[in-house]
Amino acid sequence: MTQGVAFTGIPSEEELLNSPGYPRPEDFEKGPIAVIECVQEIPCNPCEAACRQGAIVVGEPITNLPRFDASKCTGCGLCIPACPGQAIFVVHLHYSDEESLVTFPFEYIPLPQVGSMVNAVNRAGEVVCQAKVLKVRNPSAFEHTAVITVAIPKAFVHQVRGIERPRLAVG
Repeated sequence: MTQGVAFTGIPSEEELLNSPGYPRPEDFEKGPIAVIECVQEIPCNPCEAACRQGAIVVGEPITNLPRFDASKCTGCGLCIPACPGQAIFVVHLHYSDEESLVTFPFEYIPLPQVGSMVNAVNRAGEVVCQAKVLKVRNPSAFEHTAVITVAIPKAFVHQVRGIERPRLAVG
């Protein structure tokens, strides 16, 4: 079976690991860190402007893949809502002994409630585990892209990239 973003719309592990925006394994050890899963050379650079630390550089031409300097990243997450491709996340591998945090963009309503348990999904939208919603940020500066942080079992930290879309009540 052929894999990769060009064939499935989902980046393969090989594409991610070879991307200049994807952190090295040792970078995950330092605390919250941006994870850029942009693997297509398209004209895009809002992440570069959003990063106040200069940790993300696209440069010229604008079709360059974003390059990530983990030593400059503070894990603030301002790059998350700036990415029109929803390809940036923040991962905190060692939130606790048992849990990791994943922070991601969310453009659906209703927004999840802090403290609620939700189904966490992988890049393909498949449920992989339960997650607890720890934070929901939706300031006007994010231009209608909420940023959600969930706690998940550590084993799923490199798989979880969102939550199942809430169902609207019909009636």
